[in-house]
Amino acid sequence: MKALTRFGKEFGGYRFMDVPEPTCGDEDIIVEIKAAAICGADMKHFRVENGSDEFNSIRGHEFAGEIVEVGKKVKDWHVGQRVVSDNSGHVCGVCPSCDAGDFLTCREKVNLGLDNNTWGGGFTKYCKIPGEILRIHKHAIWEVPENLSYEEVCVMDPISNAYKAVAQRSSLLPGQDVVVFGTGPLGLFSLQIAKLMGAVNIVMVGLEEDTKVRFGVAKQLGATHVVNGSREDVVATCQKICGKDNLGLVVECSGANIALKQAIEMLRPNGEVVRVGMGFKPLEYSINDISTNAISIIGHMAYDSTSWRNALRLLAAGKIQVKPMITHRIGLSHWEEGFEAMANKSAIKVIMHYDCD
Repeated sequence: MKALTRFGKEFGGYRFMDVPEPTCGDEDIIVEIKAAAICGADMKHFRVENGSDEFNSIRGHEFAGEIVEVGKKVKDWHVGQRVVSDNSGHVCGVCPSCDAGDFLTCREKVNLGLDNNTWGGGFTKYCKIPGEILRIHKHAIWEVPENLSYEEVCVMDPISNAYKAVAQRSSLLPGQDVVVFGTGPLGLFSLQIAKLMGAVNIVMVGLEEDTKVRFGVAKQLGATHVVNGSREDVVATCQKICGKDNLGLVVECSGANIALKQAIEMLRPNGEVVRVGMGFKPLEYSINDISTNAISIIGHMAYDSTSWRNALRLLAAGKIQVKPMITHRIGLSHWEEGFEAMANKSAIKVIMHYDCD
C-alpha cells in the first residue's frame, strides 16, 4: 500500500512511498481508512527536507474508517464497525495523567500518525490500533454515530480539543464575551463551542490572508465580529466591541507571541487566556499585567474522554458544523496539493481519501 511518510527525528522529510500492510496481533485492530485530514501539526514538516534516511512514521493523526480485522482476543470491537481514533498509540498507564484519564498529557505518550511510531497513521490505506493502548485506554477509538460521515468525524481531534479548551478549561459564563485568535480549525471550533455556551460577542482575530476564505466561514459559524490584525488595532477594536467589563476570556489558537501580548492587554481584570496554539520563540515583553490585573494564563493540551463523549454528541445532534470548513477533498496521491492549499490559506480543512489501488 502507499503512504505519506516522514523521515528523521526532527523536522521534514515527507515521502510518498510503498509500505507494508500492518499485521494484526491477538489484541490489535486493523482499520481501513475512509477519511483523513491534514492538521497544522503536519504542516510544520512541509517543504522541509532534512536529508535523513531514518524512517520516522506514517503520518496522519486525524482519521476515521472501518474495522476490517480484529485479533482473536479482542472482545469489545468487531469487523464492520465505523470508528474514529483519538490517535493514542502508547501511554505509560501509571503516571498522574494516566490515573486521571488525561492520556494525552502522559509524558510517554506516542500518537498514531505523529512522530516516532511504528503502528502507522491515517495517510495510507490501513492503520493498526495497538492492543496495548486499548488495554489501558478503552476509548482510544469511538464508534461513529450512524448519521455522521467519515469526513465529519475524522476531525473529531480539533473539535474535542476546542471543546476542552473552552468548556472544560475556561470559566466562561453565558452572557460574557469571547475573543478567539487564529482562524484555523481550532479557532473555528472554539468559536462554535463559545456560541453553544452562551457567549454574546464572539470576536475572531486573523490576518490579511484570512479575509479571503476564513473570515467568511467564521461569520457563517457564529462569529459576531472579525478583526483584521494586519490592518486594525486589535486591542482597541476588541475592547470597543466588548466593552471594558464583558471580555473575560481569550482563546489563543494562533501561537503568535503578539497575540498573547494583545490578549493580556485587552482582558478585563480576573480574565483568562486559554493558550491553545504553540509558538517557539521567547517572549520579548513584560507579563506583569497578569499579576496587576489578576489574569490567568491557562495552558491547554488536547482532550480527554469527557471532551470526546460530549463533542461527539454535539456533532451528531447538529450543534457543531464541520462541512463549511471542508474546503478541499483530494486523493492521497495528490497530497502536495492539499498541503499547498493549507500553506496559502485557501484551505481550512483538507480531507484526503485513499486513491492508490
